[in-house]
Amino acid sequence: MQSLGKKNHSSVSEFILLGFSSEPQVRMALFTFFLVLYLITLLGNGLIISLIYLDSHLHTPMYFFLSILSLVDMSYVTTTVPQMLVNMVCPRRTISWEACVAQMFIFLVLGIAECVLYAIMAYDRYVAICFPLHYTLLMSRPICIKMVTACWSISIAGALIYTVFTMRLPYCGPHKINHFFCEVPAVLKLTCADTSLNDRLNFILGFILLLVPLSLILASYVRIFASILRIRSSQGRLKSFSTCASHVTVVTMFYGPAMAMYMRPSSWYDPERDKKLALFYNVVSAFFNPIIYSLRNKDVKGAFLKVLGGRGTAQ
Repeated sequence: MQSLGKKNHSSVSEFILLGFSSEPQVRMALFTFFLVLYLITLLGNGLIISLIYLDSHLHTPMYFFLSILSLVDMSYVTTTVPQMLVNMVCPRRTISWEACVAQMFIFLVLGIAECVLYAIMAYDRYVAICFPLHYTLLMSRPICIKMVTACWSISIAGALIYTVFTMRLPYCGPHKINHFFCEVPAVLKLTCADTSLNDRLNFILGFILLLVPLSLILASYVRIFASILRIRSSQGRLKSFSTCASHVTVVTMFYGPAMAMYMRPSSWYDPERDKKLALFYNVVSAFFNPIIYSLRNKDVKGAFLKVLGGRGTAQ
């Protein structure tokens, strides 16, 4: 990526992130809101990681993947939100070319990792519910580690392709990115070259990295729902449906906006809409994941009480 910097420094050395509203009062209100949201997100996901590490009862494949998801979410929001907060209170909202490349690459690595992790977690639940007697064999520790290794390998490869094909283009000005961070579609609007190749590439990568994992998730949950319907207890069915429905809601909240952003023609670009979409799959999903996946979970609440030294059990 260093060679990319040398190639394009003759035309651009920094970008200006326009972010959200230019009204001072609105910016301060947004600053307060996103700061609180960011801190709660870090606290919630950090708590999940700590509980899983401290409680041996949570040393299972499901919670292993949850801890990685929480770590990804903490890193994901930290890639964009601190920069956004600084730009809301500072008059100079610039980001260097190198920092923009780094932010784009890291954001993509973590975003793709989250896509693949959702699919892995859905498969884990599918095996646990549909093949409970074979669960320990199919989801052994070596297999889980191989899954996570494959997840990061896919993420790094996908992010590298996105970043290289975006930042190799000439950027002749203006250098104002109408976004709160360096995201591929927003940056591509500034180039003075033909982006038809990038449009095709983005669609192909979006199909592989978004649509394929989403299809696997949906197939897993269809099988899970079919198994749930065979549960005789109406209370058991209701509890299982409630848990799965909440998981599907989080997946939809992440994949829907991400697909709208990365699998559409560049002619459909709308900066204000894109900023809202990015907030959903970057900030909002990271905020809700601890609530949906873990804090509503009886085992996690029990671990929390145990850490606090309480003798009561989670209801």
